[in-house]
Amino acid sequence: MNDLRELYQDLIFDHYRQPRNYGPLEHANRKAEGYNPLCGDKISLAMIVKGGVISDIRFEGVGCAISTASASLMTESLKGKDEGEALNILNDFQALVTGIAVPDAMGKLTVLAGVQAFPQRVKCATLAWHTMQAALKNTTEPVSTE
Repeated sequence: MNDLRELYQDLIFDHYRQPRNYGPLEHANRKAEGYNPLCGDKISLAMIVKGGVISDIRFEGVGCAISTASASLMTESLKGKDEGEALNILNDFQALVTGIAVPDAMGKLTVLAGVQAFPQRVKCATLAWHTMQAALKNTTEPVSTE
């Protein structure tokens, strides 16, 4: 069990230190901003959605290891998915990190299941996801995890 926990921590820190899909995205047609006032995490998310499919997704911002790793893992898991699939993955991820359920086929996202033991960290893990949902809706209001 400790080996598995170490593996999960290594993966989280890898995505924190070297986040995937980090940086600006030219020609994005969906954008949203997110903020967690409890710990100061901030994210700007940009996507290119064509024909209902997320062809590219990138993020920028500052945040804790959980927030940054979650955003990095999210962008990897959503590229090439249609909007409906992305929202279904969001719902499954929310269930995973809150301990409601452990959905099948969550892949690397399961490394963040441990945040359920720390309710204050759930907001860190879900910030990017709620920001992605706002971007899909083309909402201009910033997302806050308050």
